[in-house]
Amino acid sequence: MTTFAVSEEKQKLLKERMQEVGLKEEDIEESFVRSSGKGGQHVNKTSTCVKLKHKPTGLAVTCMRERSQSINRFIARRELAEKLAESMGLVSVKATKADKIKRQKARKKRRTAKKLETASNE
Repeated sequence: MTTFAVSEEKQKLLKERMQEVGLKEEDIEESFVRSSGKGGQHVNKTSTCVKLKHKPTGLAVTCMRERSQSINRFIARRELAEKLAESMGLVSVKATKADKIKRQKARKKRRTAKKLETASNE
């Protein structure tokens, strides 16, 4: 696997996630394009935007979040692995975070309702 400009721990986690969902480097078609947005001259001169396509499924991901091509390559692979996991019906990090936020909002709503109820009774 290619090394990226991120910690070894993050690379290890990405490699494990790719193995979980059956994503192989040889199944990924990678291309680089010029990014847009913030970054000034650096973004205008270099091709930091990364486009990944999973050949067997046709899933595609574009990442131009960072100014570094290496970091964008890492993020794009992580996003592709999550997208593939969702399409396979596996638990994804995105779904887990969304569930956590829903639980937090429900708890906050219950607390507020309880406060209003006790305030109206007084």
